[in-house]
Amino acid sequence: MNDQPRSRRYGTATLIDVANEAGVSLATASRVLNGSTRKVADSYRDKVRAAADRLGYTVNVSAQAVASGGSALIALLVADIADPYFAQVAAGVARGADEAGHLVTIATTGRDPQREAALLRVLRGQRPRGVILAASRMAAPHEAVQMEIDAIHGNGGRVIALGPGAAELRSVVIDNWGGARQLGLALAERGYRRAVVLAAPRGLITTDQRLAGFTDGFTAGGGVVAAVHRAPFTREGGAESMRAALAEGIAPGTLVFALSDAVAMGALRELRDAGRIVGGDVALAGFDDIPAAEDVTPALTSVHIPLEEVGYQAVRAAIDSEWTPAPLRMEVHLRASTPPVS
Repeated sequence: MNDQPRSRRYGTATLIDVANEAGVSLATASRVLNGSTRKVADSYRDKVRAAADRLGYTVNVSAQAVASGGSALIALLVADIADPYFAQVAAGVARGADEAGHLVTIATTGRDPQREAALLRVLRGQRPRGVILAASRMAAPHEAVQMEIDAIHGNGGRVIALGPGAAELRSVVIDNWGGARQLGLALAERGYRRAVVLAAPRGLITTDQRLAGFTDGFTAGGGVVAAVHRAPFTREGGAESMRAALAEGIAPGTLVFALSDAVAMGALRELRDAGRIVGGDVALAGFDDIPAAEDVTPALTSVHIPLEEVGYQAVRAAIDSEWTPAPLRMEVHLRASTPPVS
């Protein structure tokens, strides 16, 4: 005979059952399991979670949203979950949400504003505590997206932007312009005088800022940006841009600056296929400093962004009533892909 608790076998445990099992008040059990910001002693928290596990209790997110006007849900919208940039941001979001007792859901937009608006509309029905827009914003806001953002705010949720957001949004600011300018100056100091940039289509704020910052720093150091090639902000887009640049001709000693490490990985493949030697007759730099930047051969010069901290800060921005953004330190990491010019 199975002596396992009936609620464990059939998933019928209620919050009252958990409170009784743990020997605490219903209010205490609710604070632990429903993501309250009120402090609960660690001993009680452990008892409640152990009781919930024994009984097989799970939070009814939909019911919680109806009862409280919001749910313990953080939604993260990214452009491409396969991009390591977004994977690192997601890790920080997961850490922050776990600390706060919130759930995380992730969806991909493909940088399509119509898809983003549709996803926001679905999320609005779930009354999330916060929605984090991790993909770079376009310079011209999309009307349908803005309408959904306003509706989420009207329901008591909070929308957070990574990078520049509209005036009413809290934003975790990444100094793309300043980091790219530091890189441009550093590579000019290494002796590079001619650069080709692999960029995204105009209007994508992140890449526009990086292009402008790099150009400012590189030209201040005596260099010249000879050409800019534009394609989607992906690994395949980097390969496409690199093929176009190679077709025009890449003189020995040229620096290729890809506006993200993912784009740089696509460019690296194309350069090798063309018989060019990265770190030899051509140099290559990226931006973001994803873990793979150190693992490729040669190791990739990049600008380090503390991406997990970005994700963590975004969660705090979503759930804290009072929030002040902490500064994010950008660092240029010079590696073998851009050796000093002899």
